[in-house]
Order: sequence, then structure tokens, then C-alpha cells
Amino acid sequence: MEISDQDSRLKLEAERILNTGIRNLWYPVVPSWQVGNAPVGITRLGEQLVLWRDAKGAVHALEDRCPHRGARLSLGWNLGDRVGCWYHGIEIDGSGTVRSVPASANCPLEGSQRVKSYPVQEHAGAIFLWFGIDPKAPPAALQLPEELTSDAYGRFLCMANWKTNYRYAIDNVMDPMHGAYLHATSHSMAQGEKQAEMRARKTPTGLIFEKVGQQGVNFDWVELGDTGSLWLRLAIPYQKRYGPGGSFGIVGFATPVDATHTQVYFWRTRKVQGLQRNVWRFLYRNRLEGLHWAVLEQDQFVLESLPEDARQREFLYEHDVGVTRVRRMLERRATEQAQARAALQPA
Repeated sequence: MEISDQDSRLKLEAERILNTGIRNLWYPVVPSWQVGNAPVGITRLGEQLVLWRDAKGAVHALEDRCPHRGARLSLGWNLGDRVGCWYHGIEIDGSGTVRSVPASANCPLEGSQRVKSYPVQEHAGAIFLWFGIDPKAPPAALQLPEELTSDAYGRFLCMANWKTNYRYAIDNVMDPMHGAYLHATSHSMAQGEKQAEMRARKTPTGLIFEKVGQQGVNFDWVELGDTGSLWLRLAIPYQKRYGPGGSFGIVGFATPVDATHTQVYFWRTRKVQGLQRNVWRFLYRNRLEGLHWAVLEQDQFVLESLPEDARQREFLYEHDVGVTRVRRMLERRATEQAQARAALQPA
């Protein structure tokens, strides 16, 4: 059966969405410290953005394009509730509305909404943006894991830039078995069996993929949550000489930059209070942070070394059930979103 032009276009758009990032989700896009007084230009999900803070500290986000001649707004000035274009001084507020065209009296641009704006939230030391298919539809609620919202937890944010597609970063976390091999010399992943039976089970917000019969020894389970954003959660055992014992948690996100670059966000978390929290924070900064960066860099090195056609030449087996479950979910959503985007286009 021949494939119609429309079907071909939908397939290409679904592949583009899959490669650059599933929409209708919140993503962390920068650590909070990165956005100060000057406008900041970034690329996320293949889209060029400008972020800035107003006088009250609230963050605003727009597409990084002046509606006059297309200059990058991130090259301009922070005017508080608006950003000014360096090229001709045009002022655009956080809603994307042109507020002033200084060079031209009574310019028809003034008062019109010409620039795409992005809903913004700030949590746990990071700035989250909503990337929606329909710009007129309100964003979904952002429900983050309690480790990022509760005062009962201490946390540290680690962010890194990887030269790989974001789906490889997700695959990596959905594969607990690699901890016993790739990270075998890690202070926290040097124990446990080299073989395991794996199982997947549903949760109210996603799924857990875990080793059967081994918990609290290595990287033994991972949870995928879908609560307005796609997050990954796991626990790693702690050696007592590094703190009060037990396990520490990781909450992670993979934010696409474009089809070949990703930002990974990992919050290291611990449910500790009072003196124990102070001890943990001190020991983490002085004893553990370097070790954890070394583990991240091992993941990064392997993923960045994968050939471009790695997915086309795989032979997956039972340990990869978590990987295949998530891949199918992302592929399904990309197809649905391509169809939704096509329906929004004028006939």
C-alpha cells in the first residue's frame, strides 16, 4: 500500500518530536543560578529561548527572536518586566507582547503578541519550562517527587552537558544492570550479583523496573514517573563511613538540547534533618561529590562513544524490558503529538 504525502509528513514530524523531545511536558532547562540580571540565551528541545529575571526575581521565558527583524533577544537588555532588543530597541514583555517600538511613533507592532512565551516554574534550584504542542492550551500541573519539594530532604543538584540524544540518557537509567559492570569500582556500586532476574511493575504514576531478590545492594531498581514531567528515581546504598548509613536517592531528568545534545539533571537527595543533615552536606561536598561526578562521567563516556546507528544494530534481551517499555511510550506520544500538531494547522 502506498504511503500518502500526509502520512509521510506525519511520520517525519513524529520522528522530529521523538528526536528533539516529547512535548506537553515540563523540563528543567537551567540551574537557577544561571539566570541573573542579564538575559540568557539557550537552546532546548531544538528551540531557541531567552530567559531573564524581573525586579521581583521571577523568571520569564520567550522564544529568542525579535518580531521586527529576527535578532536574538538574548543579546539585548533586561528591562525588568520586559526585554529590549539590542538591534532597534523594541521592548517585549513576558507574555510575548510588544510594549514599545522606540524608533517609530504609533507603530502597529505595539500591543500585539508576536513572540511565543513559555510557562515557567522554579523548584529545587532549577528553572522548569513547559513545552506545549498547542500554545493556547494551559500547561499541565507540575508534580515533582517529594525529594524535590519537601523540607524533610536535603539535596544537591548536579547538571552536565552530554553529546548524545536524550533517549540514550533515559535508556541508561532504565538499565539497572549496568551498575554492576560499568560502575563496579564505585564506592556505592561495588557489591552485588553480576546476574539478575528483572521485572517491571506499574505504579500510579509510571513504572518500576527492578532486580528480583536484591535490594539495597547496588543500583537495584529505577522508577519512571510521569507527573507533568518525566522523571527517574533510584536509590544507591551508602557506606556508613560517608554518613548516617542507609541509602541516598537520585531524582533525574534528561532535557534535550537538540537531536544530538542533552542536559542531564541529577538531584542527590537524603532524608536527614538537624545535625545529621549538616554532617551529610559536609561529607557530601568533601568526600562524595567527586566520586559521584566520576560515575556520571563513566555514563557520559560510554553514551557519547555509541555509533550513530547503535539502535538499529541492537540485540536486546530480558534485562532491557525497562528500556523497551519507555521507548514504546515515547514513540507513541511522538506519533500522537505529530497528529495533534497537524490538526492545529490551518486547512
